[in-house]
Amino acid sequence: MKISIRTSSTGRRRMPAAVALGAVLALTVTACGDDGSGAGGDEGAEGSGKGEIVFWDNNGGVRTDIWKEIIADFEKANPDIDVEYVGIAATEYQSKVDTAIQGGGLPDVGGVGAAMLAGFAAQNALEPLDDRLAKSPLSGELNKDMVESMKAAGGGDGTLYSVPTSANNGVLYYRTDLFDKAGLEAPASWDAFFEAAEKLTDKGRNQFGYTIRGGAGSIAQAFDAMYGQSGITSFWDESGEKTTVNDPKNVEALEKYAGLYKKYTPAADLNNDFTKMVAQWDSGTIGMLNHNLGSYQDHVKALGPQKFRGIPQPTGPSGKRVQVSNPVDGLGLFKSSKNKEAAWKFIEFALSHEENSKFNKSAGQVPANTRAAQDAWVSEAEPTKLAAEALSDGSTTIVQLPYYLPDWNTISKADNEPNFQKVLLGKLSAKEFLDTLAEQLNEAQAEWKQQNG
Repeated sequence: MKISIRTSSTGRRRMPAAVALGAVLALTVTACGDDGSGAGGDEGAEGSGKGEIVFWDNNGGVRTDIWKEIIADFEKANPDIDVEYVGIAATEYQSKVDTAIQGGGLPDVGGVGAAMLAGFAAQNALEPLDDRLAKSPLSGELNKDMVESMKAAGGGDGTLYSVPTSANNGVLYYRTDLFDKAGLEAPASWDAFFEAAEKLTDKGRNQFGYTIRGGAGSIAQAFDAMYGQSGITSFWDESGEKTTVNDPKNVEALEKYAGLYKKYTPAADLNNDFTKMVAQWDSGTIGMLNHNLGSYQDHVKALGPQKFRGIPQPTGPSGKRVQVSNPVDGLGLFKSSKNKEAAWKFIEFALSHEENSKFNKSAGQVPANTRAAQDAWVSEAEPTKLAAEALSDGSTTIVQLPYYLPDWNTISKADNEPNFQKVLLGKLSAKEFLDTLAEQLNEAQAEWKQQNG
């Protein structure tokens, strides 16, 4: 058995020491016998196209019900294939896959969004899918921009390692009943947003204008607020070597955004990931919430469609809207799979018109299947309709985040989410936070450029 543990040149981000030790121990245990599961770099096999495959859901709990429905449809259409579903919380998914890449136990198929794609691909864990897609009934059926986004996120060589299932988009949800009562217009601009956050706050009644994301996933939301206010339209400067995250305009914007915490937001926001934040907003005492299309159905269930709206991110002083890219989600085929033929059948099925439409209607996202994107429900769900229009009518500029960096997900999550909490608490200045983040990003960009010419 060939044992290979790949790390970045620094070794400090891609595989922390604790993970490396765990991987070595796991390899020691399994080296004497094949348990049927693979690690990164294992070539796997096409298999018989029958039998069992394992699917890891990268948003377990939130999407469990719809995936189980799709799996039931698949097993009915393919009675000789059984799919074992494993739901993993979004906040834990990357670490579990990274550990399995090093120590074994990877699934056949897994959710692989653009934000984590480069890191998995760099560890040689994913099967290239260009040839399979070219020969598939899905060829020509998928949104070209989403496919290109996945190729760009794969690490720089243009290979498709994950087939897109859906696109998300940042949304500002606001309580229309609370806004009407306060005599406020829709928070279509950042000035209107900050005004509403203040006017809708009444701490004595436990009412707040906004809920800010301080826990897992906080950095991307902070970026939206920064670039949206500053109007800066590129993540890198003209040289392509220095990030703009610590531009003085972004520093000022982050100071204003972080200043909302505890003044116009609940104190509990410090540790809130999206599930807690969404549940808190759905309780009915908070005016505004920044999230994405994925939580739309949750709000409908909690509040009914008449008490809230979901609109595109606010516009800046120029009247233009600038927001950061939301990663395309998708399905990847792990190279170590011993039954790639059956695994690919499952991916094809999940991306078919009917199933992709069913999934995205549940998730409230934009389907990757172009026929599914034309289904009636897309125009009936206002946030999805408005998001699609904002992306196509020229009113929005997207700042493309560097998902192609293998270290991107670690830098933007584990390395800096605790520091962002310090900013909210006033223990770290916005400038210090962004300067540290910029240093890490510039180093990762230089490393990537060196490796990719």
